Amino acid sequence: MSKQVSSDARPHLIIMGIRGLPAAHGEFETFAEHLSVYLIARGWRVAVYCQGSPTGQRIVDEWRGVTRIHIPAKGDTVVSSIKFDIKATFDVLNVPGVILTLGYNTAFLCGILAARSRTNIINIDGIEWKRAKYGRGAKVYLWLNERLAAWSGTHLIADHPRIADHIARIVPRGRITVIPYGAPEIRDVDAALSAAYGLEPGTYLTVIARAEPENSILEIVRGFSVQPRGLKLMVLGKYDPQHDYQRQVMASAGEDVIFPGPIYDAATLAALRSYSMACVHGHQVGGTNSSLVEALGAGNVIIARDNHFNRWVAGDAAMYFGTSQDVDAVLDQLIAHPEISAAKRQAAMARFQSEFTWDHINRQYETLLGGFYGDVKS
Repeated sequence: MSKQVSSDARPHLIIMGIRGLPAAHGEFETFAEHLSVYLIARGWRVAVYCQGSPTGQRIVDEWRGVTRIHIPAKGDTVVSSIKFDIKATFDVLNVPGVILTLGYNTAFLCGILAARSRTNIINIDGIEWKRAKYGRGAKVYLWLNERLAAWSGTHLIADHPRIADHIARIVPRGRITVIPYGAPEIRDVDAALSAAYGLEPGTYLTVIARAEPENSILEIVRGFSVQPRGLKLMVLGKYDPQHDYQRQVMASAGEDVIFPGPIYDAATLAALRSYSMACVHGHQVGGTNSSLVEALGAGNVIIARDNHFNRWVAGDAAMYFGTSQDVDAVLDQLIAHPEISAAKRQAAMARFQSEFTWDHINRQYETLLGGFYGDVKS
């Protein structure tokens, strides 16, 4: 492949697959924001495709040194997102640089980039087609796009070794690099933010997850509610009594379970994590889950669903459960032996510092992306 043609000798990264910056929609947006700002400070040029335009036309502006390319897209549906991805893919054919595509939901478009010999690094986002929340049609669509991403990407990034193992069944392992998700270290948080919910430090547990079966919410609530403990359980998220699973969760809850609704404010979430006795993480699928990494960054005691995804992330920093009875037993152990909590908090922070700080994650991305820059075709 030929060298990149540009009057600006700085390396140039183009990020696709997200809604835009600043981050407001999810994990990939948060990651893209951290990486973009980091690379700008390191002398890179960074462009990010953003869904929607205030003028209804393609416009380009700048945010914190990042070039934002706004592509018109009406609505906020799956179809409008696919249309945005199509427009962005054809637009980027005229924008030179290394492309970083986050996720594979529209990987059928990556073949267009491959046909033009564009360097396209794709972050494979978990094994989406295995999630229970999707119907058969959606699972087939995601399964096909996972394979299209693997075949057409110049190189692939997996956020967990098990995800890399899965993708290595499709393409050679040499085309895959493992770089996990990051999180900020939580320090000096305002205790008043958690006190606003009537909570005192160390007297409650938190569950921060979508109200779905694959996040083990029912097992957690049932295990906690077996007996009074002098603790509260904060179950964040939207719970609708008309939704069958969510109704079961609410019906299983004892009087010490609190459903405060969804909380999006980052400072409030940091306070709830920091002052909780423990964070309970029930995710059964996925790679490096952001909420688990954030719990490590808060130095939390972690009670996690026992699977290979969570065990790689948290290691010895967590205590593990498989059933509601296990949740009950782990809580009994923590209450009876407070010295366990101190050891687990220390282990959580050590694990976080060794693998999951944003600086560590960003440096790995810069090394990988920089290695492809000299062979970019515009």
